Order: sequence, then C-alpha cells, then structure tokens
Amino acid sequence: MSIAAPIAEVDIAAKPRRSSTARRMARRGILFALPAALLLVLTYIIPMIVLAVFSVTDYQLGALSTSFVGLENFRKAFADPVFMRALFNTVLYAVIVIPAGVFLALGIALLVYNRKRSRAFWEVAYFLPVTATLVAMATVFQFLLHPSLGPVNAAIKWLGFEPVSFLSNPVLLIPTMAIIGIWQVLGFNMVLFLSGLTAIPKDLHEAARLDGAKNPIDRFLTVTWPMLGPTTMFVVVTTSISAFKVFETVAVLTKGRSGSEVLLYAIYLEGFEYSNTGYAAALTLIFLAIVLILSIGQTLHMDRKVHY
Repeated sequence: MSIAAPIAEVDIAAKPRRSSTARRMARRGILFALPAALLLVLTYIIPMIVLAVFSVTDYQLGALSTSFVGLENFRKAFADPVFMRALFNTVLYAVIVIPAGVFLALGIALLVYNRKRSRAFWEVAYFLPVTATLVAMATVFQFLLHPSLGPVNAAIKWLGFEPVSFLSNPVLLIPTMAIIGIWQVLGFNMVLFLSGLTAIPKDLHEAARLDGAKNPIDRFLTVTWPMLGPTTMFVVVTTSISAFKVFETVAVLTKGRSGSEVLLYAIYLEGFEYSNTGYAAALTLIFLAIVLILSIGQTLHMDRKVHY
C-alpha cells in the first residue's frame, strides 16, 4: 500500500479545517474593524455626500423647500469678486507661511539640537505656542499690534518712525496674519525636525567628515538634508494644510474686513451669517479640492526626491 494515499487523505481533511478557521478569523477581523468603519462613514462619508447634495441646490438654512441648480453655485463662486479675493489672499498667506514656517523651524531645530543643558528649555519655549489657544493668542497680538497702546508701535516710535497700522492697512493685513501663522506652526515643525535629526546615525556624519566634508555646511548638504527628506515632506504637507485652514486670526483680528478675506472665513459668512447653505457647500467643496490637490501634488513631487 502506498504512503501517498494516507497523506492525501490527511491533506483533504485538513483543508476544510484551515478554510473554516480562516473564515472565522476573517469574520472576527471584520467585527473588530466594523466600529471604526462605521465611525468613518458617519463622520466623513455621509457628511461629504450631504455636502455634495447641498452644493447643487439653492438651499438656505431654515428653508422648507429647495430647488436643483446644478453647477450654478460653482459658476457663481468663480464670478464672485469676494470669493476670488479670498482665494488670492489665502494663496498669498500660504506662500508666506509655508516656506518661512518650514525653513525657520529647520534652522531653530539645528540650533536647539546641538544644545546640551538648555535643549529642554528651548524645546518647551518654542513648543508653547502650539499648546496655546489661537483665539486667546490672537487677542494678545491685537494688543501687541495696537497703533497707540501696543508695545510694537511703541518701539517703532522710539526708533523715530511713524506708528504702523498693522491691522487697519489692507496692504499689511495678510502679511501681519502670516507672521502670526508662522509663529503658530514654528514650534510643532521644530519638534518634528528634532525627531528627524535624532534619527540620523552619527556614523554618517563621521564618514562624511573623513571623506573631506569638514565644513558643517557641507555635512548638512550631503548628509543631514537628504536624511531629513521624509520629515521635510511631512512638515511641508501639514504646514500647507494649516496655512489654507487659516480662520481664527481673521475672525478675531479683522472680522473679515476688506483686504483680509480668506477661504474659510468666506465659507463661514455664507453658511452661517447669510444662511446661503447651498452656496457655502459649493465653496467648501472647492476648498477641499484645492487642499486635496495641493497635498497630493506636494507628496508626489517630493516623494521622488526623498531618501528613505
């Protein structure tokens, strides 16, 4: 009698048991994932569907009836001078905040990283703005930049110059709020860069020094900067999203007066002040599309240059 026959019978008997165990484990996995999936549907998918439905109607908050208008809300948005000004201001704000927030944080991280005794102090000092409520901090900045009572203008007058209306001059509104935005993201980005610097093996710096990179700038360009690629990509993407989400500083400091309109505040006004829910939903979809395209574009562009 051949030995292969009993082995074949064992394999045939074992297969149903394995497939039954696999199905049972799969059902358990689905049950474990079901609460998270349900939460995802309730908090993201369904609101997005409702938002898309509202965006093609002329629904107003509290109205008992509505009608389908198709893409009229989107055409109206790109013909609306207020929305286009808000879009321009948001892009200008992001253009100032993103590079300054990334490279200043990198420079501070490089300085703090080499500290021995005072490193913990500087980490806490720079990270404190991240833990503070931005609305409260915006109120503080409102006092600091006051044309007659603020210490900033007091210093300017002491130097012999005329006081500057940082929060009244339309030309200075976006740059002033951008400086506040840089101050807001600086500490968080610095901590991320410090983590990236800590993960770089010190042997690489020693090897670069032995290969002739005796200048710290040379070692930074050949070792540190390439090794910080993944961290830099993450910092750039998160800073970009934060920059496009600017809202609190505008709401507290300027109330959206002419020259300070930004996308989120324009959406807030249309949806909650003017009750134009359908139009606000269309503006929200445009805003989400801009942020999504920007984030994906940055990730794909930078991922080709990143060394993992």
